[in-house]
Amino acid sequence: MSAPDPEVLLRKVHQWTNYAEEDFRLARLALTLSTGCPYRLLAFHAQQWAEKYLKAYLVFTGVDFPYTHNIRRLRELCEASGSWAGILEDADGLSVYATTARYPGEAAEVPREEALRAIDLAEKTRDIVRRVLGDQGITLSGPGDV
Repeated sequence: MSAPDPEVLLRKVHQWTNYAEEDFRLARLALTLSTGCPYRLLAFHAQQWAEKYLKAYLVFTGVDFPYTHNIRRLRELCEASGSWAGILEDADGLSVYATTARYPGEAAEVPREEALRAIDLAEKTRDIVRRVLGDQGITLSGPGDV
């Protein structure tokens, strides 16, 4: 099998991170609501942006990944080529929001503090993956540049 075209690879990494940035921006925007902030959806979007950043790294490193929303599984795949992934162990807890925050009857409402914790974990994941990719010469657009 031939090595992937670097331009195609870079384009795919940017697609994943751009989608992640949309989740990031949406969650941040929801926090500005004066009333009725949907905290369960903030938690969902936090999980999504962490997941997409991890998948962007896996695309960059050429690691095939399964169709999964499991942050722990994605992080473990990242650990094969990046020891940095171990410091994101707390982000494993985000996985629950991939489904339970979206469907009635799956879980209790997500309180504000829990949603803010999810955002913090996702932001940590985002920052670390962006730094690691940056160290590899990948320049990513920032918030608002999507």
